Amino acid sequence: MTIKRRLFWSNILMIAVPVMTALVVAIIAMFFIWLTLVSGVGMGIDDSEDFETASQALAEYAKVSGGAWDKVDALARGSGLTLVIEDAEGNVIHSYGVESEVDDDLVAASDMMGGNGTILSSDRALFSRTGHTDKGRYTVLVFGTLRGRHGYDDLKAAIAFSFILILFAVFISILLTNRFLTRFVLRRIEDPLDMLTHGVHEIRDGNLDHRIRYDRDDEFAPVCEDFNEMARRLKDSVELGIRQEESRKELIAGISHDIRSPLTSIQAYVEGLLDGVADTPEKRRRYLSTILVKTKALSRLVSQLFTFSKLELDSWKEDLGPLDLKAYLEGLLSKLSDDYASKGLDLSWDLAPARAMASSAALERIVVNILDNSLKYKEAERVRVHMGCKPVDGAVLLDLSDDGPGVDKDSLGHLFEIFYRADKARNDPAKGSGLGLAIVEGEVRRMGGCVSACNIEPHGLSIMITLKEVPLGQDTDRRG
Repeated sequence: MTIKRRLFWSNILMIAVPVMTALVVAIIAMFFIWLTLVSGVGMGIDDSEDFETASQALAEYAKVSGGAWDKVDALARGSGLTLVIEDAEGNVIHSYGVESEVDDDLVAASDMMGGNGTILSSDRALFSRTGHTDKGRYTVLVFGTLRGRHGYDDLKAAIAFSFILILFAVFISILLTNRFLTRFVLRRIEDPLDMLTHGVHEIRDGNLDHRIRYDRDDEFAPVCEDFNEMARRLKDSVELGIRQEESRKELIAGISHDIRSPLTSIQAYVEGLLDGVADTPEKRRRYLSTILVKTKALSRLVSQLFTFSKLELDSWKEDLGPLDLKAYLEGLLSKLSDDYASKGLDLSWDLAPARAMASSAALERIVVNILDNSLKYKEAERVRVHMGCKPVDGAVLLDLSDDGPGVDKDSLGHLFEIFYRADKARNDPAKGSGLGLAIVEGEVRRMGGCVSACNIEPHGLSIMITLKEVPLGQDTDRRG
């Protein structure tokens, strides 16, 4: 049951329970008052004249009833009187009603007066009459209570007591109902609040793995779910911050390492030229050629750092759009094949017609970085790279596979991290900065795709890129 529903029923019960209690107590009080009225205690005839009139009527009715006492009793009951019928010897033939302690005194006084007439005391009266029937003489005695001040006081006291009893019962019922309903509603609020407070303290103290287990279906359920989602995102954010901090440290260390080596070489060769170590035109030419190579390496490293930084800041301004991959890649690979062949890389391709959301400039950087990666880490004299392209389930798969040495399984998941090198051989700055595949991953991510790597048999490495497919005939092709 939700807290809203519990509050609704709580409000209903806070009204209904006291009202029902008051009704029940009032009914009980009215029952006892009615019982008192029926029994005749404290009630009677308004005055002596009414009493005598009713008594005479009752005596006459008893005379003509012929022993049908039920009817006589009914008449006495309706008048609130007590009836006694005696024979000539004073034996009671019939009686009805409640007798009083003073009734015997009243009878004695009536006998002294001849047995006929009305005797009055403070609040009790006796009417007696003697009659004759074919069965003999009889005496009708009618007793009644005259309603006076004492009877009204008793009635008022009974009503006042009943009213006080009702108020007391309502007060107690309100207290008990409030106590019960407070526990009924408040505990359903206190328990989740305590859980949330404890969870906040756990997160504050650094326990980001803490989760709230709440299985009730009420208003706190989405709050606890949001708390768990917040804790999960906070943990992810903290872990991401730690990884980014480590990446920044690796970036600084990698840049320092990769820049220092060529700068040291350039400084050495420049000092050699200045000191006259290169004393022949051939040596000077060789020194200057080495300086040129190192300068180009530095320039390439700076360019890659610039590209990677732009990708990380998501500030690259190149537009994405539908690109005919078959036409564009055939032209690009044809342009690159002769240059890479002279360096020891043989390039082949098998491209199916496909269109994808891509940037031609970004795609060129991706292909060049992957080819450079295969070329730099080849172990044989020549390395072969094959590129495939085909649509697969609403996407386009690009696959660049070489027959190089591949990488160990532990390194596959780290190939696209900045400045990561899979083995000691790759720690040589001359064999790459470790930025190439990180740039590939950034470029692919910016185009809305994903990239992965796997080893192939018997040896080699495959880089697989998935881009969003654009169905043929939709929009206008862009070829860079």
